[in-house]
Amino acid sequence: MRIKSTLENYMFVLPAIVIFAIFYIIPFVWVFRLGLYDWDGILPTKIFMGLGNFKEIIFQDKYWWQAMWNASYITLIALTFQNALAFLLAWACDREIRLKNFYRLVFFIPPILSEIVVGMAWRFIINDIDGANIINRMLIGLGFPQLVHNWLSDPKTALTTVALIHSWKGFGWGFLIFLAGLQTIPRELYEAARVDGANAWTSFKKITMPLMIPVTVLVAILTVLGTMQAFVLIIGLVGGELAGHTSVPVLRILASMRGSSRFGYACAQGISFGFILVVISFIQYRFSRRARQT
Repeated sequence: MRIKSTLENYMFVLPAIVIFAIFYIIPFVWVFRLGLYDWDGILPTKIFMGLGNFKEIIFQDKYWWQAMWNASYITLIALTFQNALAFLLAWACDREIRLKNFYRLVFFIPPILSEIVVGMAWRFIINDIDGANIINRMLIGLGFPQLVHNWLSDPKTALTTVALIHSWKGFGWGFLIFLAGLQTIPRELYEAARVDGANAWTSFKKITMPLMIPVTVLVAILTVLGTMQAFVLIIGLVGGELAGHTSVPVLRILASMRGSSRFGYACAQGISFGFILVVISFIQYRFSRRARQT
């Protein structure tokens, strides 16, 4: 009977295991295997390279590491500016303010919009397309002609511009998760703190911040995983540029497949990129456990 009960329990999770194996484990093993070859993606001929592709990525491909730096910079802006904005807006909507349900709806509009549409729209707003640069015209109208700039063409400002637009596009997800986390905090804790003489800042520091650590860690991990893999929005903004000051790892992988037809090298890039994301997520998880323990 015990064996039968155990088998019945495993039968419930078997469909999920089969789906996970078909769509994740088997493709991962296949892509890793292709990363060991020099293959153009068309001809059946494959030249075994061993770990040569991975060595080239680590020690020789400066464009890959430039793309990693660009993605890390965008992620840093998202972790700070985007998540801080999302938390402040969630904290404001969690309080008793007028039209808070309307604000919740408005704040969630950007994330559900198509990334390519958002990228093209912002490209029209901030770049000189047929002489239409809305931001520069506003600056001139407000009396700040010295601030007029080619925001996406200048390497000094292009990456920051992309990062800020990406933060505007994605802060709504963090807003919803933060709002859900804030609503799980019992209101009795704030009432008890108020009775004990605690002010708003003390309640925020002693109640809100400790109880929101797991939610903050979740948002941080999702932000890193989502932002490091961003590329559709960048294509919409810069017109599909695959290298240079706005390139990111996914665009480099696409360039390896489409430009130089090195599908084996692109697979090695994908495996390396996935390993980096796993390491970053693990480090974040370890730091979060330490923060909860202290």
